[in-house]
Amino acid sequence: MDQAEFSGTTLYGGRLRHPVHGLIHVLGYQNTAVNLADGPNAMVLHLPTYRMGPGNFLSLGTSSDVLERMVEAVRPVAVAAAGGMDWMEWDATPEVQVFEHDIYTVLLAHTPTALPMALAEVPEHERPRLSEPLLRFYEERYPGRALAVCCFDNAQAAQAEPLLMWYPPIDADVLTLPALDCHTGDVPALNSEVPVDHWVLLGTDEAPEKWGFPVDYGEDMRHDLRQFLPGAVVGRYFDGTLPNGDFCIRHEDLLAGDPDGLPGLDLLTRTAL
Repeated sequence: MDQAEFSGTTLYGGRLRHPVHGLIHVLGYQNTAVNLADGPNAMVLHLPTYRMGPGNFLSLGTSSDVLERMVEAVRPVAVAAAGGMDWMEWDATPEVQVFEHDIYTVLLAHTPTALPMALAEVPEHERPRLSEPLLRFYEERYPGRALAVCCFDNAQAAQAEPLLMWYPPIDADVLTLPALDCHTGDVPALNSEVPVDHWVLLGTDEAPEKWGFPVDYGEDMRHDLRQFLPGAVVGRYFDGTLPNGDFCIRHEDLLAGDPDGLPGLDLLTRTAL
């Protein structure tokens, strides 16, 4: 929402059939943030779902290294190579949901321009300035989709654990990981090249035997958290520059196990995948 520097981003996207929630996608997100704003700031994540609430954000407990363990599983090869809601519950939720998760106060909305009316519910030391042009951009470009505004203050910027969340996807056959880049609070420049420092990791419960790289989550991970995670992942590290946009891959291409088939694309070209 304002000036910031982000580095060391790790993105995880997975697809699985959960014993309670059915066919879902799971998103993991972590980075190192340096807040350059005069006051509080917020990280904005647009999510490819129409159904999202506080219960979709997973508590990691003692397993805060879950994304690091995925990276360690794929790192040698990659470097060498280069609670749920139903529709009745959803209809009853407020236009903007405000809740605490790890260091963040999260504003979650499907109508981004409604966010300012809920800003007073954010503690003053975490309350960012909301960019109205940026909110209009998300409302026009991703109508009806969930937008999470994760508010933090200067002292908290480097203390965040990974975000891990699940949702019923808009398109079950395409995994989309939010990576649209703009660290100034302005509207993202969609036709620009942007610097990247990203590990991108992917998993699926439909993978054939010997697909990907097994992940050791340790013996202490809770069973209810383990149900959202894959046994193996594929992935690669991206640096340099890429066209601004999200990382997307078809599920059928993911099953082929070819990390080089993972393009950096914005959602205007998602249907071309």
